[in-house]
Amino acid sequence: MVNYQENQKDISLKIKKARRLFILSCEIVVLNFLSILPVTAATEEPVLSVVYGQENANQWGGISDRLQTIGVKYCVISLNDVKSGADWGDRRVLFLPNVETLTPTQAIALEDWMSKGGRLIASGPVGSLSSPGVRQLLRSLLGGYWGFSFSDTEQIQAAKTKIPQWTNQTGLFGKVRGGVVIPNDMGSESPAVWNSKDNPAAVVTTERSTFLGWRWGTDTASTAELDNAWLKTTINHYLTALAPSNRTKKIPGGSQSCSTTVAAAPSAQGSSTTATLSDRGAGGQGSRGAQGHRGSSSPSSPSLTPPKTATAAIPRPLMVKPPSSQEAIDQLEQAVRLDVAPNSNEPIDNRQAIALQQELENLIGRVESANLAVLADAANVGETISEEKQFSRDLNTPQSVKEQPTQLASTKLGALAISKDQALAQARLIAKNLPQLIAQKNYALARQQWLAAKTSLWQQFPVDRKLAQPEIRAVWLDRGTIVRAGSKAGLAQIFDRLAQAGINTVFFETVNAGYTIYPSQVAKEQNPLIRGWNPLEEAVKLAHERDMELHAWVWTFAAGNQRHNEILNLNPNYPGPVLAAHPDWANYDNLGNMIPVGQSKPFFDPANPEVRQYLLKLYEEIVTKYKVDGLQLDYIRYPFQDPSAGRTYGYGKAARAQFQQLTGVDPVNISPSQADLWQKWTKFRTEQVDSFVAQVSQQLRQKQPNLILSVAVFPLPEQERIQKIQQNWETWARRGDVDLIVPMTYALDTSRFQRLAQPWIASKQLGATLLVPGIRLLSLPTIGAFDQLQLVRDLPVSGYALFAAENFSNDLQKIFSTTQGRIQSTTSEPIPHRQPFQTAAIRYTALQREWKFVFQNDQRQRSSQKLSDFNNQAEVLRSALNQLAASPSASKLVVARASLSRFQSQFRVLMSQEIKSNSYQVKVWENRLVTIERLLRYGERRVQLRSL
Repeated sequence: MVNYQENQKDISLKIKKARRLFILSCEIVVLNFLSILPVTAATEEPVLSVVYGQENANQWGGISDRLQTIGVKYCVISLNDVKSGADWGDRRVLFLPNVETLTPTQAIALEDWMSKGGRLIASGPVGSLSSPGVRQLLRSLLGGYWGFSFSDTEQIQAAKTKIPQWTNQTGLFGKVRGGVVIPNDMGSESPAVWNSKDNPAAVVTTERSTFLGWRWGTDTASTAELDNAWLKTTINHYLTALAPSNRTKKIPGGSQSCSTTVAAAPSAQGSSTTATLSDRGAGGQGSRGAQGHRGSSSPSSPSLTPPKTATAAIPRPLMVKPPSSQEAIDQLEQAVRLDVAPNSNEPIDNRQAIALQQELENLIGRVESANLAVLADAANVGETISEEKQFSRDLNTPQSVKEQPTQLASTKLGALAISKDQALAQARLIAKNLPQLIAQKNYALARQQWLAAKTSLWQQFPVDRKLAQPEIRAVWLDRGTIVRAGSKAGLAQIFDRLAQAGINTVFFETVNAGYTIYPSQVAKEQNPLIRGWNPLEEAVKLAHERDMELHAWVWTFAAGNQRHNEILNLNPNYPGPVLAAHPDWANYDNLGNMIPVGQSKPFFDPANPEVRQYLLKLYEEIVTKYKVDGLQLDYIRYPFQDPSAGRTYGYGKAARAQFQQLTGVDPVNISPSQADLWQKWTKFRTEQVDSFVAQVSQQLRQKQPNLILSVAVFPLPEQERIQKIQQNWETWARRGDVDLIVPMTYALDTSRFQRLAQPWIASKQLGATLLVPGIRLLSLPTIGAFDQLQLVRDLPVSGYALFAAENFSNDLQKIFSTTQGRIQSTTSEPIPHRQPFQTAAIRYTALQREWKFVFQNDQRQRSSQKLSDFNNQAEVLRSALNQLAASPSASKLVVARASLSRFQSQFRVLMSQEIKSNSYQVKVWENRLVTIERLLRYGERRVQLRSL
């Protein structure tokens, strides 16, 4: 180390001499060597602000050492002082290292600051401990979110796809201990990935932000050299992207205060340093040379507060109203993210404690519900299962484990018993004792026991027996998987796997990025990746041979795709074959861009009559020439916008002319501040989408009356969705334009999946349309996917849709084959959207089996009269449903609905004893009755019984 420091002094002296002799030449050499722009040299104003907070205080020594090594001059912003957009400062680039908690006010302020031109660099699980609404907003700002951490170091490597030129640098790849960053579907790129299964993203970047998937500035995560390389490269990118005259411009309205002197971290000398180029020189060691600066003080120590060299300016009032995403924050504020770090001793507040306890109780309920379905079905066919009596005890307070105080014997991960009875009893005990552990501030133990209980419960799902009832089991069969299949034989193997797994509906990607998957007489070009065969024609045959439905999945208003252009080695800005031939059909943003800033797809103008006619003609070709069972509209919306940040879309030639004719105003000349006009403009665009859905429904049903029409939609709150993408799918459902609403409720944990799906499942605005939640398989553990499916089966919905076939693993296929796969039978299982009345009858019979099984194996005394009344009413309903299924008619439907309504009204009274012992299961049964009610309502509309 001494020799190294002496060498550094020699290098420093030589540089100083060279500077005196050849100032200009040396400056160029140094700057090139460091890859730092001239604007960041010591003699210039700082262009970077770094956020300091309680969560990175103990890491500040490593962070500041690395910053000094880079040679970038920077300002320090105390997170506690941030109350508005102005408080993020007026420097062009903001660095947010390893900050896991932001308040809603701070997140909204960050969005405001970025909307004025600020660029953000973040590292580590940023915002992961914040409220769900904050995480949702950060996800849009960062282009992705922290998924999960790796337990060991992994290799970061360049992505195999085309990466941004600015990330094609040396020194950016190596061994790091970090986590997976989940990129957004739109506007995000992943230039660096982990060298592990499926190559998940290690770095996600957008036009405005870069998200590093490790804790920057900590030796336990990465080397100083790799950290410095990424930060230098990213800063340079965001500065060189600007015109030279703009590189030193400040963020409008940002505070001009700049504290450039920071405490490196607690040190024996108590010294502070100024982060300038001359402090360390090119060969500085960063945190490796600063072991004496590692935090020995607590985060609350006064010595950790960065001293300021100037008084902060009074924040200027925001000139724009808070962004619409604040509404999402308000709605989700009470929910809690359940990504639980096993060894973290971070405080758990009361709200989080309730959520943890509730989720564990819900998981217990899902495990019991799945096992009850298996046991009841086995009892019906005469199988003997030794756990029947044990299960009946599971419906009550556990007797197999004594209640214990908080100090449990099992305090280590993996220490829980593995039998179902013991796992359930132990999990109940942990759930009960969790508040005590938290009250005693034993946060790490609380988390460890919670995770251990979850792991043990997941192992108790019955994955080796059939438990599914008739339901929609759909999967999106994506273009990439179709291309890789390469032929009918290859496609047949895919359909074989799906059929064995019990999948009954395939959303087959038929129109993608302006190309058709088949040779079309309407479209300009078949996808160039398809050679010498017709996948759609073969897919329809393969599906029908296996009693599966084939629905053509089409991109509606998205006309091209830059990522697809990369695969075809085309110009990134190629708008797709249709817009290339008809440029007047294109849509534009308020800056005149066909592809919105930060996104990757050009869109059609939905107001253009020629566009609508072309799409209708194309869809008519698909549903008449090929015997498809359904059509799914995807991208049935405008691109994402943020009016509060000045990013709007929809200014196609036809739209502008029509709106001007209606109002006398060209929409390019109005802004969100003009409330009345802006509301009219938003309504106009929304109506273009609404009317097209209605037109598709009416025209195609005339050609194919049995066609099932579905839409893939975003599960954002209605008003936020209308403002951002002009997608009002509640209207389509109420009008009966569509049969299935498929919200993309994608989540990596079951609790968040439930929070995303629950509002729409409970919605009264969908009329007779069925709701089918979407589950994304990417990065989802196999048993985690099964857990989400069990939740779907416990909620009042008729099935699910999996995205996508590309991620349908062998492990998942094996579990699906045993739990929902086909049984050798002379009759096929009904599909709810095709045979709703038959589905309702079969599902109700299965429900009856579960009640009977519980009553027969329960030792409690019941009133014989009450039990007789219950059975009589249940049989009346069963008979009514069976008669309707056998021979549908208007009169039989009236009888069935009346019987169901009467039974539902008395159900809780009849189940009063069960509610006390297992309220979750009773709620599941109620949900399944609601599903039957919805199937009857859908069936009535579907077969148009009112006209009989």
